[in-house]
Amino acid sequence: MTTAVRQQVGQEAPPKGAARVAAFWRYWSASTVSGVGDAVTAVALPLLAVLALHASAFEVSLITAASYVAWLLIGLPAGVLVHRLPLRGTQVAMDLVRAAAVASVPVAAALGELSLTQLIVVALVVGLASVVFDVGNSTFLPGIVSKEELTTRNSLTSGARAATQLGGPSLGGVLVQLLGAATSMVVDSVSYVLSAALMGSLPQVAHPAQEGPRRGMGEMIREGWRYVTRHPVIGPCAAYATAVNFVCGGLMALTPVFLVRSVGAPPALVGLLIATEGVGSLVGAALTPRIVARLGSGRALRRAAVATPCFALLMPLAGSSLTLGLFALGNAGFAAAVVVTSIVTRTFRQAATPPELLPRVMATVRFVSWGAIPFGALTAGGAAALWGTRSALVLMAALAAISPLILLASPIRRMRELA
Repeated sequence: MTTAVRQQVGQEAPPKGAARVAAFWRYWSASTVSGVGDAVTAVALPLLAVLALHASAFEVSLITAASYVAWLLIGLPAGVLVHRLPLRGTQVAMDLVRAAAVASVPVAAALGELSLTQLIVVALVVGLASVVFDVGNSTFLPGIVSKEELTTRNSLTSGARAATQLGGPSLGGVLVQLLGAATSMVVDSVSYVLSAALMGSLPQVAHPAQEGPRRGMGEMIREGWRYVTRHPVIGPCAAYATAVNFVCGGLMALTPVFLVRSVGAPPALVGLLIATEGVGSLVGAALTPRIVARLGSGRALRRAAVATPCFALLMPLAGSSLTLGLFALGNAGFAAAVVVTSIVTRTFRQAATPPELLPRVMATVRFVSWGAIPFGALTAGGAAALWGTRSALVLMAALAAISPLILLASPIRRMRELA
């Protein structure tokens, strides 16, 4: 696309050299700050419900469910929205929507009008805005970095995401302890405003297809769906991610109960053991560029996929406080392997997908794969009720062994490099 055409559709020329590096770091900072806001919200909202509203466990679970259901509600339409709207403006708008929603909580608390219904609605609004922001972020990156840089840049963003998952909940707990649950939400709101300011400083990234005639949302969603399901690499990778996330949902539901009731770990130690997931994610993100350079993206994907169930099987072997190291190793190793596969497959999608399809492809993959998380959690909970928590954890580990077979049954089994 020429400079003249870019000007017609509102797209600035892609940054080059030092400007491209500076643009990436502003993008990375915005994504990281926004991720911290998400992580703090995930802790502060439930704590606020418990401390200020004396909510029951079921009522608190409604807040968490409201966040996850967002992917099932608008996961597919989000790709069309990102495709149709100015990308930079959409990202800024989603940050400001989340800032306003979160800011409404301390205002309502100060007025004595805070209710559980409001917290559920805030969780849903933040979740919906985060879905659009996440799809937009994955679409934005290829517009400000070269294809050769995608693996490295995706590793950096994944590492930052892992760090926010590791430190964000702890930060949320500290803020609640120091400032109070409602006041801590002010800090959270400011984080989204800061992210919006950083995103607004980035160059505009428009889609070439925006010049064409406007098509129906259903037709555009189906086009993205067909591209994913019929692609010989993206399709199997999406199916693999769905299988892995189903297991992840089960592990998230089982881990706290398993550690407290089956192993007898004290609450403080439970927090540290769960945090090993973040450590593994950081290690996986840091090592991915080196692994891909040495093995090739196809071989790196297959080996990480095979390693995933091996680590998952270590987790239910923890039988007492003396064997908790097995759980920590399994949890960290599982997370590291999942991050490697995530970076490799996301990088390929960004590089191989036509720009006009990329938002819909990213949204389709996220809708299917992330939509499996609550179903995995429900399955694990049902299995635990029938056979016990440890047996349910073994079942999840066994199901994890199925996921590599999806890749090995596809053309990916012969590829050194994904192509």
